[in-house]
Amino acid sequence: MIMGLSVKPAGTHSTLLDIGAVLARLAERRSCRDYDGSPMDPAEVDAIIRDGLEAPSSCNHQNWHFVVVSDPELKRRALEISGGNHHFAHCSVIIYLCFQKGWTHDKFSIVQSVAAACYHMLLSAHLRGFACIWNAGIGDTTKIADMLGIPPIFEIQGALCLGHERTTAPRMKAPRRPLEWVRSWNRFARPEVTIYPAKPARAYPFAAISNARNPFAVWNPKAWGWERIADFRGFAVWNKSPLAGVYRWRRQAAAMEVEVATLPDQRGGQRLLEVLPWGGTYTAMLRRRFGPEVHLHLAELSLHNHSFIAERIRQEGLSSVNLYHDLWSGGKLPYPDGLFDAAFLPEVLEHMPELEAVLDEVARVLRSGGSAVVSVRNRWSRYGWHYTFVQSRAQVTNAGPFSPLSSFAVRRALARRFQLAEEFGISLAVSDEATRIDGIGRFFSRLFVARAVKV
Repeated sequence: MIMGLSVKPAGTHSTLLDIGAVLARLAERRSCRDYDGSPMDPAEVDAIIRDGLEAPSSCNHQNWHFVVVSDPELKRRALEISGGNHHFAHCSVIIYLCFQKGWTHDKFSIVQSVAAACYHMLLSAHLRGFACIWNAGIGDTTKIADMLGIPPIFEIQGALCLGHERTTAPRMKAPRRPLEWVRSWNRFARPEVTIYPAKPARAYPFAAISNARNPFAVWNPKAWGWERIADFRGFAVWNKSPLAGVYRWRRQAAAMEVEVATLPDQRGGQRLLEVLPWGGTYTAMLRRRFGPEVHLHLAELSLHNHSFIAERIRQEGLSSVNLYHDLWSGGKLPYPDGLFDAAFLPEVLEHMPELEAVLDEVARVLRSGGSAVVSVRNRWSRYGWHYTFVQSRAQVTNAGPFSPLSSFAVRRALARRFQLAEEFGISLAVSDEATRIDGIGRFFSRLFVARAVKV
């Protein structure tokens, strides 16, 4: 007996607690980015943190510290510092996860300790009926430390958001890989498609790799191949919740309206193809412009991404009528010849292992007189230099591997298959703005855009 409780030997079945039911309840926990802004009782917050303190810590030093932020102005500032975590402003509290530096030991044991406490808090919050999310991307930690008075001897490891989810929040849990893919007995074994490429090296020291600089990263999609790219998109696409009008690439956001506007008008009953959709952002814009009377087909490499896009469309309040989620693989589009009146490929050709084969497929599925609108990030631009000397030296983004393409090469490839009806550039700057560039400057703009017609 311990404190009046009956302790059962390991391996026996409990008659007091349905372990399966508890584990099933814990497995329902999902990350929430859509909060209603209502406050939490501070006693509830403290209870959740107290539960986290039951987690193991390296050598039992418990050198963790948790800074709770509930002040609306501080949360708004936290949002600004994060660079886009809009839920920071709407959750009830942000709990910054900290630890004292100098006690990391080998294998980042104190980091693991804080992570264990964080997960314990996540489960506690979930069981208590609160929504939650853990965030590694929190922005410049020196600014956070200055805002909260955190001394430099303490590291800010991440942030935990707690609160009440909105009634309209997505009820989706990101997919998990099958057990057989991620577990092996007695020796390492894993499907090749789930092992992403890395540059050959004798060793891959952990300390040499970061998001900002990864000397082993492989950005060329040809080295990945179709199956690995499909796997990557199927899981990494879930890096954001499918909320309406929130998550867009800041670098390209202003250009999206220009790209969509380049498509010719479509009448009811006509068919439009979007190739490799971007999490539903362009899809929502196409649906708003053309309405459900136009049949919109989405050619995607992953069923998981299709599920994400379907929820995004629902969150946007748009109709799913005449919206088709089509799966393709190996560069072969799953459609008969001449089915489509138009095809839309915004900033996706640079993500594909086989440019020429994909354009052959687009030409095949377009009817005579049909239009293909293509945009690509241009190698021969200021952005192209930025990609070569800055971006591609970092870790591959959750959007997947890509290599900017030569505007001249793309133009030649289109001209071999189509009649070029319109071509221009978008912006001579590295990012953000979307000035249209005509004349010779189109070949040196950040984006090269062309509308091509099948004759």
